[in-house]
Amino acid sequence: MSTSLSASTLLAVPLAPLVGSALAGILGTKLGGNVLGRRAAHSLTILGVFVAFVLSALTLKSVALDGARFNETLYQWMVVGGLKMEIGFMVDGLTAMMMCVVTFVSLMVHIYTMGYMEEDAGYNRFFSYISLFTFSMLMLVMSNNLLQLFFGWEAVGLVSYLLIGFWFNKPSAIFANMKAFLVNRVGDFGFILGIGLLAAYTGSLNYTEIFAKAPELAGIAFPWYMFGQEALLVTVIGICLFIGAMGKSAQFPLHVWLPDSMEGPTPISALIHAATMVTAGIFMVARMSPIYELSDTALNFILVIGAITALFMGFLGIIQNDIKRVIAYSTLSQLGYMTVALGASAYSVAVFHLMTHAFFKALLFLGAGSVIMGMHHNQDIRWMGGVRKYMPITWITFVLGTLALIGTPFFSGFYSKDSIIEAVHFSNLPAAGFAHFAVLAGVFVTSFYSFRVYFLVFHGKERYDQNPDAHHDDHHHDDHGHHGDGKPHESPWVVTLPLALLAVPSVLIGYFTIEPMLFGAFLQDAITVNPALHPAMSRFAEVFHGPLAMASHALSTPPLYLALGGAVTAWYMYLINPAVPAFCARVLRPLIVVLENKYFMDWINENIIAKSARGLGVALWKGGDRAIIEGGVVNMSWKIVGLVSALARRAQTGYLYHYAFVMIAGVLAFMTYFVWLAK
Repeated sequence: MSTSLSASTLLAVPLAPLVGSALAGILGTKLGGNVLGRRAAHSLTILGVFVAFVLSALTLKSVALDGARFNETLYQWMVVGGLKMEIGFMVDGLTAMMMCVVTFVSLMVHIYTMGYMEEDAGYNRFFSYISLFTFSMLMLVMSNNLLQLFFGWEAVGLVSYLLIGFWFNKPSAIFANMKAFLVNRVGDFGFILGIGLLAAYTGSLNYTEIFAKAPELAGIAFPWYMFGQEALLVTVIGICLFIGAMGKSAQFPLHVWLPDSMEGPTPISALIHAATMVTAGIFMVARMSPIYELSDTALNFILVIGAITALFMGFLGIIQNDIKRVIAYSTLSQLGYMTVALGASAYSVAVFHLMTHAFFKALLFLGAGSVIMGMHHNQDIRWMGGVRKYMPITWITFVLGTLALIGTPFFSGFYSKDSIIEAVHFSNLPAAGFAHFAVLAGVFVTSFYSFRVYFLVFHGKERYDQNPDAHHDDHHHDDHGHHGDGKPHESPWVVTLPLALLAVPSVLIGYFTIEPMLFGAFLQDAITVNPALHPAMSRFAEVFHGPLAMASHALSTPPLYLALGGAVTAWYMYLINPAVPAFCARVLRPLIVVLENKYFMDWINENIIAKSARGLGVALWKGGDRAIIEGGVVNMSWKIVGLVSALARRAQTGYLYHYAFVMIAGVLAFMTYFVWLAK
C-alpha cells in the first residue's frame, strides 16, 4: 500500500466543507444570532469547498501518476455480533475521480450562487446546505464500507429534501421535497435489504472482505422464485442493491421525484440533480461490480430498466416548456444511458459518462439559470427568443454544453455516449438488443429536445412580455432585476465565470481521458469484469484506436446522423416552419396527452399505490393496533385485573367472623378432600 496518501489529508477533504457549512449554518442564521454576514458566510463555505477541491486534485494526481492507493479503517464505532461498524476510506481511481467531480462542480455552484441568490433572505442558510451536501457526497464516495456509504446515501437525501423545499412558503416546493423523500424511501428499502443480506452471508460490511467472499455467494440458492426457478443469492442481493440505485439515480419507475425537484433554486438543480447526488446509484453499482459480475439476471434487469429510462424519459423532454424541466428530463435520460452501460458490464464506460455528463449538464443547468435571471425569472421557453445578442457569454457556453450533450464528435459527451452505444452493441446479454435500440433512438430524441430549447431561447423573434402568467423560478424574485426596457441582460461575472470554467471540461475532458479510463490502468483495480462471460469491453478495446480515430470513424456511424437529424428537425420545426409543431400536436393529440401526463405515473402513484398503502395502513391501525393490541391486549389486561380486584374487594370485608368462617370452611374442605383421597 502506498504511503503517499495520508489519512489526515483524506480526512480534511470532507471535513473542510463540513466546517464551512457548520459556521454558515450556526453563526450565519437567525438561530445563531446572525454573527456572520453574507460575505463571511459565502467566503467560509467557498474556502472549505476550494480546500476540498485542491486536496482532491492532489489525490487524483497521486492516484493517476504515482499509483497511490489507500484503504484503511480510521475509527471503529462498535461491534455487533462480530459485525464491525467502521469509518474508513478507500481511495482508488474511481474514488479519486468522483472526489474531483463532486468538489469542482460544487465549487462552481458555490461561486454561481453568490450571483443567483444575491437577494434571497435565506442566503446564508443556502450556502450552509450546499456545503453540507458536499460533505455528505464526499463521505459516500470515499467510504470503504457499506455502513459509511449508507450514511452518505441518506445524508445526501436529507440535504436534497432541505434544498428542494428551500422556499418553504411555496406549496409546490414542499410537495416536491416530500415526493423526493418518499420515493427515495421506497428505493432505500431495497437497498437496506441488499446490505443486510451481504452482512448476514459475509459477516462484514467492508468492501474488500465482501468482495473476497463474493464467489461463495454465487453458489448459494435463495428461496425466491423467478421465472419458475430458484434464484441465486447473488442475484437477489444485486437486484435489492439496484432498487436503491433506482431511487437515488431516478430510474423508471422511481424517477418521478426528479422533474418536480426543479421547484428548488437553480443552483441545486446543477449540484444535486445533474452532477452528484443522482450519480450516487451509478457509483454504487460500479463499486459493487464484483457482485454484479456473478449474476446475468441482475445485469439483464439493469439493462432493461436503463433502456426504458434512456428512451422514454427523453420523449417527455420534447413536450416540456419549462427550460429547467427539459434539462431535468435530459438528466433522467442520460442516467438511463449510464445504467445501460452498467448492465452491459461496461462499468468504466458508465463512470466515464458520469464524469463527462457532470460537467456539461451542470453547465446547461447553470446556463439555464443565467437565462432565467436575464429573462427576469421567466422560465417558459415559449416566451423567450433572440436572447443570443443580449447574453453572448451565456449563449456560447450553452451551445457548447448542448453540443456535448448530443454527442458531437470531439466533445466530451461524444466519447462517453458513443462508448456506451458501442459497449451495448458488443454485449452478449439477452436484453442488450432492446437496450441498443433504445440508446440509438435516444440520440435523435436528445438532439431534438436540446435544439428545440436552444432555438426557442436564443434564436428567432423576441417574444418577451407576451405571457403575463409565465412560470417563475421562485416567489420572491419576481419584482427585482427587471430592466425598464424588458430586454434580457447578461448575468454578472460570478454567474458567467463558472459557466466558462465548466465549458472547458465539457469540450475537452473526454478526448484526454477516454483511453486511461476505459482501457488503461486507472480503474483497473476499482472495477471487476469477467471478459469470458461479459466480453463487451474486451471487444470494444479491439476496435478502439484512440480518440482521434474514434471521432473520425463517427462520420460514418448512425449516432452522428441521428444527432444531426434531431438538430435539423428542431431547426425546421421551430425556426423555419413553426406551424409544424402545432399540426403535430393536433394529429398526435392522444400521444401528447400521454406525454403531458408523464405516462400517468403520478396518477398511478397517487391514486393506486399511495391510496392502497394508505388503506393498508388504516386497516393495520384500526384492525391491528386499535382492535387487537389496544382493545385486546392492553385494555383486556387491565379489565381482567379490575375484575379480579373487584371480586377480591368483596371478599375482604374486615369482619373477624367472616375470616373465621372462611378458615373453618377451608379446613373442612381440606379434610373432605383427604378423606375422599383415602378411599
